[in-house]
Amino acid sequence: MMKGRRLAMALAILAAAALLSAAALILCVFWMETHLPPEGETDVILVLGAQVKEDGTPSVALERRMGVALEAYMEKQRPIICCGGRGANEPAAEGAVMRAWLIAKGCRDADVLAETASINTRENLINAKAMMEAEGCSRALIVTSDYHVPRALALARQVSIEASGRGSESKPEYFIKNHLREGLSWLKFLWESRRSR
Repeated sequence: MMKGRRLAMALAILAAAALLSAAALILCVFWMETHLPPEGETDVILVLGAQVKEDGTPSVALERRMGVALEAYMEKQRPIICCGGRGANEPAAEGAVMRAWLIAKGCRDADVLAETASINTRENLINAKAMMEAEGCSRALIVTSDYHVPRALALARQVSIEASGRGSESKPEYFIKNHLREGLSWLKFLWESRRSR
């Protein structure tokens, strides 16, 4: 009887610790996304990919990112690099889908480039950097989902891209899921950064 109570108490403490840790991660990510540095002058827009649906149309998250990129382009026309390869369940590369969408919305064909080889944010930025240099661009506006902007900027610094960030609004019903997943991605990022020193 006593052992059962002790086990239940230990499990309750572990569950409470897990919940507190999750809440701390979510709050940290939310704080960072709401305390971004002000945007500076930029000469290229990097829009990071998200899911393309099985019918070839952009997911809500991807369409919102592209909407913010389009808004930035209309404010000041400059090259847009659409970053994203083709995932296992996607009919086309995210970069190619984004490029077609942006051109259909009025961006000049010559201004929109597609990077279609990357499979994660770090690769997005490494490949985009080479394209930036080929275009003679030196400072990027990175467009991604709101919760993802701070880590994208941290990764940009690691690959020597000078950048500002602008986030697209995420669906409120996915707030906890998105922010918890991003918090875990931050832990992975910090661990890998420490190991690479």
